[in-house]
Amino acid sequence: MSALLTIDITARYGRLTVLSDLRLAIEPGEILGLVGQSGSGKSTLGLALLRLLDRRGGHVSGNILFEGRDLVPLREKEMRRIRGKQIALVLQSASSALNPALRLEDHFAEAWSAHEAAPWRAERPNVLAMLGELDLPANMEFLSRYPSEISVGQAQRVLLALALLHRPKLIVADEPTSALDLVTTHEVLRALRRANQMSGTAILLISHDLGAVSALCHRVAILREGAIVETASADRLFSQPQQDYTRQLIDLHRATLHPKTAASLRR
Repeated sequence: MSALLTIDITARYGRLTVLSDLRLAIEPGEILGLVGQSGSGKSTLGLALLRLLDRRGGHVSGNILFEGRDLVPLREKEMRRIRGKQIALVLQSASSALNPALRLEDHFAEAWSAHEAAPWRAERPNVLAMLGELDLPANMEFLSRYPSEISVGQAQRVLLALALLHRPKLIVADEPTSALDLVTTHEVLRALRRANQMSGTAILLISHDLGAVSALCHRVAILREGAIVETASADRLFSQPQQDYTRQLIDLHRATLHPKTAASLRR
């Protein structure tokens, strides 16, 4: 099977190299976890993948092959056709990603019209069905609400529904469970798994939360100081880590994990 995405890049901010000859691949329909401590370059990789790093003053060299097409040399006009439609982003904070002045339906209508000529109303029944699949109220009353009128967990799942609107091949989820309580984290992880099962959408889960990664991902890549130091299936990596740094990460987070998750990490 050909990889959906193959990355071989270096990323810099001025003279500071953040990602150094980073190589990573994602298969169609795969959920890949990218784990690293703060400052390791996780979010930089997400921005580079979506060709948004230059907006932060960064520069990417190398190749980002998406379905065999290199995204690095594409003009912004061409990237807009891909970003949001074929590769979608789920941000860390729903409160900052959703416009408080717009009803939920307006968010969906704007996202739809950005890539489709067909009227939004024709797509609305499909969106309602998708909301139900993500354990959200599948009715117009819910879509008529403002972001402030729904829970944090619901808002994060609305972001996922927006990302799924155009049935992308890949979703980049950047710390989608950070600062969430255990119950809300479980809701978001379940929604991500449902999205993967519903449409076969591949997911790159960028996270420092080893519990979330172990619960959701097929494979895990460990990022340290801008380079991948270990990649393996989730079961193998958490039961038989090969690198000292991976062992240190697991030991560091073991005490903070939910008991059931911690049990799954015991060697």
